[in-house]
Amino acid sequence: MRIQFLIFDHVEELDLVGPWELVGSLAQRGHCEPPVLVSLNTMTPVGEHKMRFSADAHYTERLQPDVVIIPGGRGAREAMKEQQVVSYVQWLGGTSKAILSVCTGSILLQKAGLLRGLKATTHWAFLDRLRDDPDVTVVEERFVRDGRIWTSAGVSAGIDMTFAYIADTFGAAVAAQVQLDVEYFPAGLVYGEPFRSESLPGYIRRLNPGA
Repeated sequence: MRIQFLIFDHVEELDLVGPWELVGSLAQRGHCEPPVLVSLNTMTPVGEHKMRFSADAHYTERLQPDVVIIPGGRGAREAMKEQQVVSYVQWLGGTSKAILSVCTGSILLQKAGLLRGLKATTHWAFLDRLRDDPDVTVVEERFVRDGRIWTSAGVSAGIDMTFAYIADTFGAAVAAQVQLDVEYFPAGLVYGEPFRSESLPGYIRRLNPGA
């Protein structure tokens, strides 16, 4: 299995690096090929928080993945202004077995028309932007699957989505191996009271212990 990650200037680092770590572990165990980093603009993109990357290929090379993972960040919204990039994402939509988006990577999928008629989610601050599209059903969950399209909420949620994808595709036993490899056993701590804000998605508001 060939898994391709898209990257661009001003990518949100954890959107990319979290799922990449899981896929890297999956590859080390022989379940897929090593992941490939494909740039939508520069070959040396810089993240939102100044982490520097080096891409393996440029999107114009049209490498054919089985699975594509699209992170978010300000750069995703900038990249979709280029029609050639949108056309490339549309091409991926027609040729890939699965597409996973993290955070505002879903906005790029929306622009490419790949969320039409589907359920989807995104970072809580951009849910209304998804709702502006009458063809998309917004779901306020940490991640959502609709057919071969997976979308997640913001940043760290991409890790949970990728684990769910691994379990669904390779089985729970493989997901358990990867989970132990990366020691992903969240503490379950909630700092402050994020659930007090009605502007946040339902899955966060349900953290209220008194609800």
